Amino acid sequence: MATAVGFVGLDEVSLELAASLLRSGYSLHAFETSRQLMNDFVKLGGKMCANLTETKQGVNALVILISHADQINDLFYGDEGVLKGLPKDVIIIIHSTILPVHIEKLEKSLSEDYQINIIVDMYALKAVSEVSNGKVMIISSGRSESISRAEPFLSAMGDKLFLFEGDIGAGSKSKMIIELLEGIHLVASLEAISLGAQAGIHPWIIYDIISNAAGNSWVLKNYIPNLLRSNPSTSNLFSAFNQNMGIVLEMAKSLIFPLPLTSVAHQQILAGCSHGVKDGEHTTLLKVWEELSGVNIIDAAKAKLYNPEELAKQLSAKSKTAKRIGFIGLGAMGFGMATHLLKSNFTVLGYDVYKPSLSRFENKGGIGASSPAEVCKDVDVLVLMVTNEYQAESVLFGENGAVAALPSGATIILSSTVSPSFVRQLERRLLNEQNKFQLVDAPVSGGVKRAADGTLTIMASGADDALEHAGSVLSALSEKLYIINGGCGAGSGVKMINQLLAGVHIASAAEAMAFAARSGLNTSQLFDVITISAGTSWMFENRGPHMVENDYTPLSALDIFVKDLGIVSHEGSSHKVPLHLSNGAHQLFLSGSAAGWGRIDDSSVVKVYETLTGVKVEGKPHALSKKIVLGSLPPEWPTDPIEDIISLNQKNSKTLVVLDDDPTGTQTVHDIDVLAEWSIESLVEQFGKRSKSFFILTNSRSMNSEKASALIKEICSNLSAAAKIADNAEYTVVLRGDSTLRGHFPEEADAAASVIGAVDAWIICPFFLQGGRYTIGDIHYVADADSLIPAGQTEFSKDASFGYRSSNLREWVEEKTRGRVAASSVASISIQLLRKGGPRAVCEHLCSLKKGSTCIVNAASERDMAVFAAGMIQAELKGKSFLCRTAASFVSTRVGIIPKAPVLPHDLILSRERVGGLIVVGSYVPKTTKQVEELMVQRGQALKIIEVSVDKIAAKSIEEREQEIKQAADMADVCLRSGKDTLVVTSRQLVVGKTASESLEINCKVSSGIVEIVRRITTRPRYILAKGGITSSDLATKALEAKRARVVGQALAGIPLWQLGPESKHPGIPYIVFPGNVGDNKAVAEVVKNWAHPGRLSAKELLLNAEKGGYAIGAFNVYNLEGVQAVVAAAEEQRSPAILQIHPSAFKQGGPPLVASCIHAAEQASVPITVHFDHGNSKQELLEILEMGFDSIMADGSHLSFKENIAYTKYLSVLAHSKDLIIEAELGRLSGTEDDLTVEDYEARLTDVIQANEFIDATGIDALAVCIGNVHGKYPASGPKLRLDLLKDMHDLTSKKGVHLVLHGASGLDKDVIEECIKRGVRKFNVNTEVRKAYMNSLTSTQKDLVHVMTLAKEAMKAVVAEKMRLFGSAGKV
Repeated sequence: MATAVGFVGLDEVSLELAASLLRSGYSLHAFETSRQLMNDFVKLGGKMCANLTETKQGVNALVILISHADQINDLFYGDEGVLKGLPKDVIIIIHSTILPVHIEKLEKSLSEDYQINIIVDMYALKAVSEVSNGKVMIISSGRSESISRAEPFLSAMGDKLFLFEGDIGAGSKSKMIIELLEGIHLVASLEAISLGAQAGIHPWIIYDIISNAAGNSWVLKNYIPNLLRSNPSTSNLFSAFNQNMGIVLEMAKSLIFPLPLTSVAHQQILAGCSHGVKDGEHTTLLKVWEELSGVNIIDAAKAKLYNPEELAKQLSAKSKTAKRIGFIGLGAMGFGMATHLLKSNFTVLGYDVYKPSLSRFENKGGIGASSPAEVCKDVDVLVLMVTNEYQAESVLFGENGAVAALPSGATIILSSTVSPSFVRQLERRLLNEQNKFQLVDAPVSGGVKRAADGTLTIMASGADDALEHAGSVLSALSEKLYIINGGCGAGSGVKMINQLLAGVHIASAAEAMAFAARSGLNTSQLFDVITISAGTSWMFENRGPHMVENDYTPLSALDIFVKDLGIVSHEGSSHKVPLHLSNGAHQLFLSGSAAGWGRIDDSSVVKVYETLTGVKVEGKPHALSKKIVLGSLPPEWPTDPIEDIISLNQKNSKTLVVLDDDPTGTQTVHDIDVLAEWSIESLVEQFGKRSKSFFILTNSRSMNSEKASALIKEICSNLSAAAKIADNAEYTVVLRGDSTLRGHFPEEADAAASVIGAVDAWIICPFFLQGGRYTIGDIHYVADADSLIPAGQTEFSKDASFGYRSSNLREWVEEKTRGRVAASSVASISIQLLRKGGPRAVCEHLCSLKKGSTCIVNAASERDMAVFAAGMIQAELKGKSFLCRTAASFVSTRVGIIPKAPVLPHDLILSRERVGGLIVVGSYVPKTTKQVEELMVQRGQALKIIEVSVDKIAAKSIEEREQEIKQAADMADVCLRSGKDTLVVTSRQLVVGKTASESLEINCKVSSGIVEIVRRITTRPRYILAKGGITSSDLATKALEAKRARVVGQALAGIPLWQLGPESKHPGIPYIVFPGNVGDNKAVAEVVKNWAHPGRLSAKELLLNAEKGGYAIGAFNVYNLEGVQAVVAAAEEQRSPAILQIHPSAFKQGGPPLVASCIHAAEQASVPITVHFDHGNSKQELLEILEMGFDSIMADGSHLSFKENIAYTKYLSVLAHSKDLIIEAELGRLSGTEDDLTVEDYEARLTDVIQANEFIDATGIDALAVCIGNVHGKYPASGPKLRLDLLKDMHDLTSKKGVHLVLHGASGLDKDVIEECIKRGVRKFNVNTEVRKAYMNSLTSTQKDLVHVMTLAKEAMKAVVAEKMRLFGSAGKV
């Protein structure tokens, strides 16, 4: 059933709106008292209703025509009014241009008193621009939700829709602004024609030239011909303009806003109205104006007409060729003109007081001169392009002046904008000179670029001989050359008239835009409205953007109009022509100059209004307080839809296939596959997994648009084929793009649609919470600390390849589609709809869209995203299809992924092999540069930095590129093997091309260079971190040859962590995909810190792990490098922790070098190893040992009395703990010999449990070596006799106190005894004798080479150590 729209009241415009709705498939009915209008409506296909009640029945929207404010009561509140029985969800469209205050009052009443909340206003008018002429424009406004609901109806009514979100009444306000401009332009046109006619210039000549120049306006173009022809239809113009401008001024009064130009124009029009009726008959407007101005325009218009362009052609045919030209004034315009003459094969001598300009001119091939006199040497023609009359006078007649040096017969071309009276006076003066020089009056128009191109407009006048002499120069400089009759001064007269109109039009644009800003209109949108309305002018369209963008870069300085309108004012006085409006505009420019803005752009005259009233004309969205904006939004939808999404996805068989234009799109997902290739076989396999989603990495952002489009078509074709093979699998395509709006849109969407077919809507959703990207009120923001910056004002919008201007997503769509999709036709899901209507409202809205629509999604929280996703799935279950262009947040929410904590190294059980991580940085956004700087600050000492010169790999020779790549790869290999985290970073100076495609090419060269560096690195890093989307994609697929990966989770919020597939160069390696635009300045440093090698475990951690695991750790005495290497090699082979132990006697021999070798070996080992100093029985020696880097020490006071042992151990325990070392002590005394220390049997004593309790409490030790019958050295032939019962009692005690048990003398203990000891709490066994014996026995080999002897010794010791590790249960525990 067709959607129904009711019309209450009709007019001619309403019939056009109705016809458009009917063509779009809507069902219409209407109520109107005029039988003729009703009959016409029925003929179109609408249904006639007998009354208002019938009109309301079954409608989705009601269009209510209000011509006068006094109709409102009867139409809405009467007994048979609209409101009676009207459903609350009907969309009310108020078709009216009554004053905004009445519309605002009506909206308030309807919403507050009748709970009707979907209300918009509408103003429909015909466009008058060349492109859109005759098309119906609709201007509408209202609150976000109202606009969103009404948009499909409004779009269907007209050809172009302008939506103003916010207060209602924008239609009426826009109409007033247009009428304000029309009125000013009419009076300005009349003043211009009056002044020109009085100056002797034919009115039709003025019209013909100005209507194609900068002084043109729609009013001049369309009204002046009828006025000059005295068309009777013009007799009522003053009356109509008087009424319209009176309304504007009343509105301004209510807003307390000054409109000086409007007021002056209105007074002129009012005066005209008082003269416009004679003897009861209306007089033509021009006749009335003649009476006001005292100028006989009508007769002037009837004078004989000539063709200035035809005269120019005749001149070109008979002009003499000038070979040598002098040129004075090499400013912006003059430099372009002079250099163009050089290109045209003239010999040109140039002079300017500004020496750099003169040097530039000489570099272009010109001949520089040191004075005006020198520039005139032997010239045929002298061109003056100076700023004003004073400068012209000075260079001609001042010191070293040109006139004194000019050869006889030379002609002077004066192209400066000066007054006609000055030109006439100058001509007389030159003729009175001895050589009787001739003058050509030839002001120019067109700007700097046209000057350089030789395409200026020139209005030339003068004596015939002078014109013929200068003709070749004038022709060379101009695209349009007009010869104006009337002698010298006539050309400047035409230029003066042009400047009059141009100046007034700039000033009126400023007044209009400032008034619009005060009225609450979005000036950027209003500018677009005015440019296709009757209020437009050449200057409005050219200078308006400067005002809207607040960009006053001086293209034409404000002071120029101070001068030019000063000329207008002077000439008006001379000719006794009243120029009220022009003089008013002159005063505004004077005000701007007085305020200090004279040297910036002339559009800065708008600042006069801004300063006076406090308004801001700038139409760009401003940075906002994040806290205030988010706090002002309605409460979130009360229930989290994530469980509903999961449930709906079980019913929805569609797989979400995400085509990711760089790898960063996996920022919010986990446990999902990423494919780096898209063969049909791979896709069939992926569909066969029946997963709810998978990613395809396209990396298309690194390509040009043609390649990107071809790639998307290829992938979509393969998807289609694979889906058919996989039992007709259903899927939805998501084009995952950048959350800051960069990438190939709409090219990729068009490419996908060309394969998968038309969808019901394109969905645009760039919200990404982790990156601080919010869409609110259709404007996309990027969070920066506590502010929300409109995306179009960020560094991302200036991207060399994908730059844009619009922050409003509707306008962004229009900008990127180059107008194919109008901003007004873009639908929107508002935050209000999400938070008040929930998933069901989203579903209804999506289902109501016209097929082929584009819909943007606002969101400011994950809950908003979930509400939209749930509504979208509901719409899909109803048969709707969508093509999505989104950021990362949409994907995870749409699939129903519940976030999990960031992934850390221990979650992946990484090897403890001592290799560094590889960090590769290619991204150039400023955020990345700041992050790299912070990384260097925080991790500088632990980081090796390798900077790759972008210039060498992208812009230099192949040999230099190769050398840079090889050097970086070799250095990285060395650093990684040494255990250093290694940063490979491109030099930070951004190199860009002249065009977007050149910039992409440079990016590709840089990227390929980085790829080659990583490809050549042979060492497997601990992890790889790739910074930047293109960088991470290319490294994964090209350098590491990955075809697939698994998204494990996130290293930090918004930073994906993959494990590469088995086919890659480093299977399973953690691969951190770090987007260029994500995270604060410390984010990279934080990730690198988290993923850095954890370093050596402390001795305490080693023993605690043994306690938890129920095993013991071997502490092996070492005496030399071979012993150290044997223990480490055995530990790595057995994947076991170990302790390198140095006895005092070994320290006496090896000293600090032995300690250093142990520490270095422990640091480089891939398994946990600590270094322990054993049997420290000398306080002085232990004080030295504490400073040498040991992880633990033994304070051996076993030779002392119990109390002395406590004092000795306690003293050293305090010192050791202050340095984070653990301390072991011995209670009791072992017999036997270890190294050169011997304890006789009679000196030995067992550990006493009671004493042990006191000893532990008093000393604070961490480990206790117990004596339970164990001995140092060899056990007797009868074997060891250990008191395991005593060991049990000791374990009962120490386990309560957090002290670990140590057993010295483990050499010679059999397996059963060892296992019993471990069961009873021994966590460290000291092993020495058997390792020493293996070493000594190896020395008896017949090997003669020392290297071979060392190898045998290491292998022998390693075998013993490995066997002990297996015996102690520590093997395989790493």
